[in-house]
Amino acid sequence: MKRILTSLFGVFCVLGLLAEDVQFRAQAPNRVIAGKPFQLTYTINQRARDLQPPEFNGFDYLAGPYTSQSSSTSFVNGKRSSTFTLTYTYTLMGLDPGDFTIGPASITCDGQKYTSNGVRITVLPPDQNAQPSNQSSQSGQSGSTGSTSSTSSARSGDIFVRTVVTKTNVYEQEALQVSYRLYVAGVDFAQMGNTIKLPEFTGFLKQELELGDRQFELEHYNNRNYQAVTLVSYLLYPQHAGDLKIEPAQFEAILREQVRRQSRSIFDDFFGTYENVSRSLTAPATTIHVKALPNGKPANFSGGVGQFTLTPSISTTDLQANDAVTLTIDIKGSGNMKLLKTPSVDWPEGFEPYDPKVTNNYKTTASGYSGSKTIEYLAIPRAAGQYTIPALSFSYFDIQSGQYKTLSTPEYTLNVRRAPGQAANEGEAQTYTAVNKENIKELGTDIRYINPNMPPVNNRVASSALSIKALLFLDLIVLVLAMLIYIIFRRYMRENADASHMRYKRASKVAQKRLKLAQTLLTGDNSAFYAEIEKAAFSYLSDRLRIPTAELTKDNIADLLRQKGVDNALIDQVTEVLSTAEFARYAPTSGSEKQALYDATVNIINLLENQKI
Repeated sequence: MKRILTSLFGVFCVLGLLAEDVQFRAQAPNRVIAGKPFQLTYTINQRARDLQPPEFNGFDYLAGPYTSQSSSTSFVNGKRSSTFTLTYTYTLMGLDPGDFTIGPASITCDGQKYTSNGVRITVLPPDQNAQPSNQSSQSGQSGSTGSTSSTSSARSGDIFVRTVVTKTNVYEQEALQVSYRLYVAGVDFAQMGNTIKLPEFTGFLKQELELGDRQFELEHYNNRNYQAVTLVSYLLYPQHAGDLKIEPAQFEAILREQVRRQSRSIFDDFFGTYENVSRSLTAPATTIHVKALPNGKPANFSGGVGQFTLTPSISTTDLQANDAVTLTIDIKGSGNMKLLKTPSVDWPEGFEPYDPKVTNNYKTTASGYSGSKTIEYLAIPRAAGQYTIPALSFSYFDIQSGQYKTLSTPEYTLNVRRAPGQAANEGEAQTYTAVNKENIKELGTDIRYINPNMPPVNNRVASSALSIKALLFLDLIVLVLAMLIYIIFRRYMRENADASHMRYKRASKVAQKRLKLAQTLLTGDNSAFYAEIEKAAFSYLSDRLRIPTAELTKDNIADLLRQKGVDNALIDQVTEVLSTAEFARYAPTSGSEKQALYDATVNIINLLENQKI
């Protein structure tokens, strides 16, 4: 009976773990265009039934649900693992522009009901007859618009870069964000080129913002929908008043354009041949109007511009002499926190202060640095008595009200008791403040803090000699380490100065990142998958062969690989991968074909790495 109960308990535990592992998720594009179909999918990693979809308010239901399932089993180090995925797909269409929320769906798995997440979708207006982008320029809250500086086979305005600024009217030291955003529509964009020329941002203190994993997203601009992505973004702090001009920025884009050549196969006749073409894109200049900070700055103005709060605290107000007391102020808010000056504390006579400890905990946002700055002031009173720590004040300029504001701590009174064994002051203990320092009396002894356990003089001399030898030896080690660091640093600088060599060294890592993105698209859009495969292969070959991407073709790739002694069989594999990726973008394919192409691309890159081209 005990064995049966143990078995049943184990079964229930396994079922409980399986139930906890059930994942039921809803996925849909964040942005869609009104009048164009899109797909909403529900996936669950266990066998389930009775899907109950929510109301599709604001959307037209076109078809679905279409059901598909997949499973796989693998053995790693003798351990078997398997996965299962059940997918329900709905085809919907946005009716009117706006922001809409599709509520969660429910499904039944092993007799238990599970609920998915909801999805929020922004429906953009459809395209209209927009003016070409090189005929318009905007600034201010919506930024500025740039256009290509050379003509292309597509109509004007299909690819351009905007200069987008969060605000153009600011005070000195008030943060603003400038971003360079790429817009693409109607052209076959391959990748950004190597040529980037950014302005000097004269008159500004700049801080580059981390953008993380940059992904294209739909954006409606100038009556047209584009695929847009932010290329680079900076946080700027104007350093003086006046009209400060941000000069134009230059970027290079690589496009894929179709050309007709003498056909070599039926595929060439049907699809033609594609070449990489370089396009120069100019993001226009913009002007920032900077207002001077008004007159009447407080004497304790810290240089802070933004919005801040101050929270003070003290470790204790009742302590013994020679014990430490810590005064802490916590400045929170947003603005130029990195430039804030540390306020000073006017400690009373008889206190031994230490340098304040500053802890910064903030992040960069469009309004500047946002977070907190914590300052800890530590001091040790050496004599008994009653002391007053005066109020500490902190002034800044409030950009919302346009006025200076002052924040203060309270005045703290400390009661310091005589430490055990400490000689008493002459007379009664006095009251000490930072203002009336003449009342402080010295202790009744003229020599203090003598250690009675100090070793004899001869021992101290011998110890000092040993210490000097140890210090000389330590200095020698530091000198050797400094020389080694200098040699390594010089070598590193020489290598980094050669941009072509650095791209050659990092070619494999860049290609691996591309392939990871392509792997996530194996079950998604065919065109995006094959485009990433092409980019991975062309980028790798461009860096390894040390020629610009725009000059790469399948023919000169084969010639260059032969010159480097690569086997003809491997060259044929490279050509086949490039051709397959190019043709498959325009022909229906299956999941197995995509996986085979992905594996082949990984294989040729590994083989080329082994050959050290």
